[in-house]
Amino acid sequence: MAQLRRSLHDEFVILVVDNNQPQEEDESSSPCKVISISASEISSWDLSYILCYRRVKIRAHRTRLIQESSYFHGLLSGSFSESGRDHISIEWNIETFLNLMRCIYDCALDVTSTSFLPLFDAALYFGVERLLSKCKRWLSLLASSNDSASPILELPDLVQMWSFGLERAVEFVPDLCAAYLAKNLMLVKSDQYFGNVPYELLMCCIKHPHLTIDSEMHLADALLVWLDANKRLSDLSETSNGNIVNLMEQVRFSLLPLWFIAERRKSHGFSTFADHSIELVTKLTKMSSKCLVDSLRDGPPTDLRVRLTQYTEKLDLSGCTQLNKAILLLSVLPETYFTNPMWRKSLKSFLKNPDDDARNQEQLSQTTLPISSFETVQEVDISKCQRLDYIATIKCISKSFPSLRKLRAAYLLNIKVSTMLELLQSFGNLTEVDLTVDFVPIIPCQASVFYASPGLAQTPPIISLTCGSNSFDHGQVQRSLSSITRLTLEGRSDLYDKDLRSISRSCGSLCYLNIKGCALLSDACIAYVIERCKSLHSLIVCYTSFSESSVLALCAGTSVTSSLASNLQILHMSKCEGISETSLLNLITRTQKLKSLCLRDTKVSDSVLCDLSVSSLEALDISNTTISSMVLTCVISKNSNLKSLKARGCKNLIQSETVFNSLSKGSGLEELEIGWGFTYLSLVSLRPAVSSLRAISVGLGASLGEDGLKLLPSACPLLESIVLYFQEISDSALTSIVTSLKHLEELALSYCFGDITLQSFKFSIPNLRKLRLERVTRWMTNEDLFVLTQSCPNLTELTLVGCLHLNSDSQPIISSGWPGMISLHLEECGRITENGVVSLCGCVALEDLLLRHNGSGIEKSFLLNASLKFPMLRLVSLDMCDAKEGNFDVPEEKEEVRFLSIVKISRCKSQRCSLGRELAPVHRETLVMFWNGQNFTNTLLKQRL
Repeated sequence: MAQLRRSLHDEFVILVVDNNQPQEEDESSSPCKVISISASEISSWDLSYILCYRRVKIRAHRTRLIQESSYFHGLLSGSFSESGRDHISIEWNIETFLNLMRCIYDCALDVTSTSFLPLFDAALYFGVERLLSKCKRWLSLLASSNDSASPILELPDLVQMWSFGLERAVEFVPDLCAAYLAKNLMLVKSDQYFGNVPYELLMCCIKHPHLTIDSEMHLADALLVWLDANKRLSDLSETSNGNIVNLMEQVRFSLLPLWFIAERRKSHGFSTFADHSIELVTKLTKMSSKCLVDSLRDGPPTDLRVRLTQYTEKLDLSGCTQLNKAILLLSVLPETYFTNPMWRKSLKSFLKNPDDDARNQEQLSQTTLPISSFETVQEVDISKCQRLDYIATIKCISKSFPSLRKLRAAYLLNIKVSTMLELLQSFGNLTEVDLTVDFVPIIPCQASVFYASPGLAQTPPIISLTCGSNSFDHGQVQRSLSSITRLTLEGRSDLYDKDLRSISRSCGSLCYLNIKGCALLSDACIAYVIERCKSLHSLIVCYTSFSESSVLALCAGTSVTSSLASNLQILHMSKCEGISETSLLNLITRTQKLKSLCLRDTKVSDSVLCDLSVSSLEALDISNTTISSMVLTCVISKNSNLKSLKARGCKNLIQSETVFNSLSKGSGLEELEIGWGFTYLSLVSLRPAVSSLRAISVGLGASLGEDGLKLLPSACPLLESIVLYFQEISDSALTSIVTSLKHLEELALSYCFGDITLQSFKFSIPNLRKLRLERVTRWMTNEDLFVLTQSCPNLTELTLVGCLHLNSDSQPIISSGWPGMISLHLEECGRITENGVVSLCGCVALEDLLLRHNGSGIEKSFLLNASLKFPMLRLVSLDMCDAKEGNFDVPEEKEEVRFLSIVKISRCKSQRCSLGRELAPVHRETLVMFWNGQNFTNTLLKQRL
């Protein structure tokens, strides 16, 4: 018997575990506070029950402990006095120790972001290699996994792990933490805790080869957010300044969008680098691909390589006008390519023959350029990258990003749609394509035209529906483009009937089609596309010839439910005026699933809209129509989930109390555009429905009054956009708005009346991005304008009309105050251009510039000069009244004005009163020059655009 007891003593040991952390008293705690359990039954332990006790006695196998734990090996098999004991006291967190024992006994154990540190600490202390390996595998998997469903590591936990690894000198922990942060920087940079990431960890993250970001801009933005946190930028110590410089030097400034550099020019953390960055980008903009490669030195051109890793899912290059073929190729070539001392010669040989035929180019690329493949990339945006050779770019993208699903190539005037879609045949997974460009809202059959060049005046002959012509029918195109479900061709005035017909034959799976502003498409062609694409559920046809034939195609079917109209979810047909009331009624009555309906500027009547039976509407636009309050109330009452209502310019909504009562019963509005019939009392009745309102536009016919404006901040605390036309305003009301609405990004005051002064704009409005003041600040001087630059430092869009006291000194105030300006409209603003346009050069990122009636000092060569000074400029509007020599040089070749897409030049005529006195000039005509990717189209209109 004694021998048996000795044998049992040798085989088992009792581990007495006391919690080393204070435990709160609760009703579930056992009064005896001690529980005995056996490791032999470890698989059936009820941890939630066991953890109710303050002390746990575990009967464990001595041999197992010795084998699995270096701590117990030394304690139980050495010469210590404890070696012969059958009871061992341990102070540790009971839950953690129980999980440690489960690992020792090879039970399933899940490591999480919250349990990692306690388990890893225990594994280190007790020397349990099995648990150490498990923790390392978990962290390694987290740091390297491509699976979007993998666990997310909370940022505070990550920082704690990193610090723990440094303290315990466990190298793999800080390394893997830096790798995780590098891979997930896009995810964590918006985390509120991001500013607390230690400098050393952030630096390791940035230098890590797995640093994954959508664009270099996102990295720079993340660093500026980090620097701004905890008032780091106000710390003037040498160490702090050194850290700022070290961090910002990791940014590849030559790959930043020009607008971003200009916008952040005044940022303390970035201002030191802004001028150098602009110089770099401007220099690159003027260099050809071959010249760029000639300028490179030996070694990898790191600063010119777009960051791509095995984890990259989205690549955002939009706005980088400096990008060319060479930079794109440098980014997708492997690191090993640059170890060859002859790499520059190899790349130059590829670039020096741009006129080689496609076959030779293809052979050359295959033999000399080992393009890397990034399987995870699913989305690419090359919008506004005007210098990219789009044919070479698409071929390169097809090789490097074979899994691409979304391609956005907006505002690229050099793209020919039919050729582009032919190139896309090699993308088997592509579902979304966006080729949007700017457009002038001119429908040839509706505009009052004096004359037009052939491109706009004549629509090409309509091809017979039975014609088999296809500009890119080359076998596999039919198959490859069938994956595209969403296609945006907005503004493409180079799109002819034959092109869209070909597209419809190849893209049979189209669900979403946006052809807004495609002025050359005929109604018959649009109808043909509708007939071909049976899966269409979203159709954007604003400013097109969409008319009777297209409506018939939508309504075709043996029954209401079998027609394409019955499946429509989005239908936008603004300015489509050629549809009869009968056809429109037929279309409206067949819709059953509509979520968004736009009938703006159409001839829709009460008799049509009252038959709209859908109850799924989330957005409705009936602006500038004759719809009455009664019918609109009926539609709203059926659609309780309406989020957006646009009804500005509807004069028949004068008696509209019932409309607002119906809206107040809905789930809540996010956007409202209203005019006639809208009053202070209307806003009061709407309060239950506008607490989540993000944007409001109040137009002619409404009378909110001062009380209504003062009610806006409390009734709609989330407002981001306020647009007011012909409303009574005051300093007190405006002050209430700008001081209370912290999310306000857009403020427009157009033709409003009342007394407002500079006092309204002396408050800081840091989030304001768009400001429009039309004939409401006649008193504004240069000093007032300077105050505006201080209170609204982050404006990117500014419109001033009727500021009569401004002069040429206003230009440098605008230029230095808002260097990130993208859109600038100045009209009837004193004498701003009396001495020409010489001091706006600080606004290097301008894309849209309107200068009218500001002083006759603008040079004849302004268009050419502006395109050189402002490399991103696309839209220009001028008036002959401001021409120094009476007119402007009109470019004859596209290359003369680089990226300009639309130029509008107005002409006025003088008039005299009955007494012979000269009156203010009135508009006479507008010359619209539009580059459609192929040639210039010149149109002379009666309308003022």
